Order: sequence, then structure tokens, then C-alpha cells
Amino acid sequence: MTTTELEYAEKRMRQKWYDLVMAEQKGASRPTLERMYNAYMLAVEEYNRCSATANATDSTETPEPTETAIPISSQRATPSTRPLHHGRRRRKAS
Repeated sequence: MTTTELEYAEKRMRQKWYDLVMAEQKGASRPTLERMYNAYMLAVEEYNRCSATANATDSTETPEPTETAIPISSQRATPSTRPLHHGRRRRKAS
């Protein structure tokens, strides 16, 4: 699977979605929208197949970089000891 083929599949998928949205906004009938939605889903499936093939090809050629997990602390950060407004009160704009 070439990059060009993958880009074409993505462009086709996006165009099908755009056509569907525009038809809905223009008040197309339900059967027409369903037919267009089905065409869009076929384009999505084609894109997914192309993407999977491209990823499989890429993974055999070059190793994927490993992702490093960044731990997220469940504790809240401690507030600073300095007051936020330095002792002055703020007025609401009216």
C-alpha cells in the first residue's frame, strides 16, 4: 500500500462525509441520506483497510518508536503560599 493510495482513500472518505453533511443540511430525503451514509461507511472501511496495510508494511520496514507512559498524580498540587491578588480585591466589571 503506497502513501498515495492511503491519501486517496482518506480524501474519498472525507468527501463522502462532506457530501452527506451537505445533503442533510439541504433537506435530502431519509432514503437518500441512508444511501449516502452507507457509501460513507464503505469509504471508512476502505480507508481502515488501507491504513492497516500501510501500518503493517511500515512495521516490517522500520520499528515503531515505543511510547513512554507519563504518570499522572492523583494528588492535587499544593497551592502556592503567595496570595493570588497580593492583598487587593478585584471588582467585577459592570
